[in-house]
Amino acid sequence: MSQEEPRTADVIEPPEKKVGLVKAIGILGIVGGVLLIVVGVIAWICVTNQLMAENITIPDDAAAFQGQQVTGPFTAYVQADIINHHALEASDGKTYAELDQDDPVRATVMQASFLRASLFTSVVAYGVALFAAGMGVLAILFGWAIHRLASVPVVIKRATVV
Repeated sequence: MSQEEPRTADVIEPPEKKVGLVKAIGILGIVGGVLLIVVGVIAWICVTNQLMAENITIPDDAAAFQGQQVTGPFTAYVQADIINHHALEASDGKTYAELDQDDPVRATVMQASFLRASLFTSVVAYGVALFAAGMGVLAILFGWAIHRLASVPVVIKRATVV
């Protein structure tokens, strides 16, 4: 009597869990990521247009970008820095708070402080726009990964046939 080896057959079974909600969350992540990128780009363009409308030219004694128009985060930062340098030069190294209330230079230093704050606000706006776009890229990648992982293939199990 010879012993036969057990025969096996492929059995196709559906996935055990429903993954429709997980797939939907993946798609929402992708859509949200695209929206974040679009909003980031729009914010970047708006801030650039506003800076360009001011027609600010960086002076020749600035640390960099001499003679160029302020159109981005780096040029805005350099312009804010040179404004501070000029204000401190005009006030003999004193800040607005250190000047006497009746000092005529105080108004110039105050205006320089306001200009610097406005330029730094644009630098921060550029950072937020870049952050939004970067988070959009991550959201797209995570959404794609979640959606792909939720696309569970049909499970194939080997079963022994008797």
